[in-house]
Amino acid sequence: MWFDSHCHLFDVDDPAAAVQRARAAGVGGMLTLGVDPVTSRKCAELAATEGVVAGAAWHPEGVKGWADEWAAEIEMILELDEVVAVGETGIDLHWDTSYFDDQVNAFKRHIELAKDHSKPLVIHTRNSVDETCAVLEEMRPPHKLVFHCWSGTERQLARALALGAMVSFAGNVSFKNASDLREVAVQVPPDRLLVETDSPYLAPVPHRGKPNEPAHVALVGAALAAARNQDATELAELTTKNALRLFSLD
Repeated sequence: MWFDSHCHLFDVDDPAAAVQRARAAGVGGMLTLGVDPVTSRKCAELAATEGVVAGAAWHPEGVKGWADEWAAEIEMILELDEVVAVGETGIDLHWDTSYFDDQVNAFKRHIELAKDHSKPLVIHTRNSVDETCAVLEEMRPPHKLVFHCWSGTERQLARALALGAMVSFAGNVSFKNASDLREVAVQVPPDRLLVETDSPYLAPVPHRGKPNEPAHVALVGAALAAARNQDATELAELTTKNALRLFSLD
C-alpha cells in the first residue's frame, strides 16, 4: 500500500471519486494540504474520509503583505484532530521575488506553529532551498519536517538532511529530463524518503500534462524505485511507514 504524502484534494475534480480510485490503485492513505484558511478548512472536511488526513497553512504565493495575525485562523484549524501537519508553507522565488521578506516572516510564523502544536512542517521550496534552509537553521527546525516535491541539488540535500528533514519526491522524478533529480534521489537515506503526487499538479509519466490524482502515486513510486534500483513493493512499504511515522499515524 502506498501513502501519498502531499496532495490537494480541494483542487481535484470530484475528490470522493479520486479517493476511491486511489484506494483501488493501492493507496492506503493521503495527506491533503490547504494553501490558505479557506482551503485548509476544506481539507479538514475532506479528512473525514477514511484514510485521508489534512494539513493547514498559508502557501508562500499568498502571503504578500503578511501580518502575523493572518495565522490566527490557521492556528484554529490546527486544533482539529484530523489536521496532522502545518503546510504547505515555505518560500517560492520562481515567479515573484518582490515580497521575499513577507514570505520569510510567514514561514517563520508557520515554524512556530509547528513547534507550538507539535505537528510536522510541510515545506514548499521553489528556487529557494538555500533560503529556506537558512531560515530553518536560524529558527531551529521543528522536531518533524519534510521538504515536499524535492528539486534541489546533492549539496542542498545534505543541508536539508542535516536539519533532520524527510524528503519527498513527486511526479517530476519520472520525467525524461530529470536524470539529475533521480541521481539525487539515490542519496536519500531510506528512513527519510517519501513519495507524493502534489495532485492535481505534476502528473507522472505517462500522464504528464494531464490533471494528477493520488492514484498515480504508484507511478511516482515506481520511477523512484527504478532510480534507486529497489523493488517497488518494498519502496511502497518503506515510504508508507515513513509517512505514518512522520504524521504520527502509526
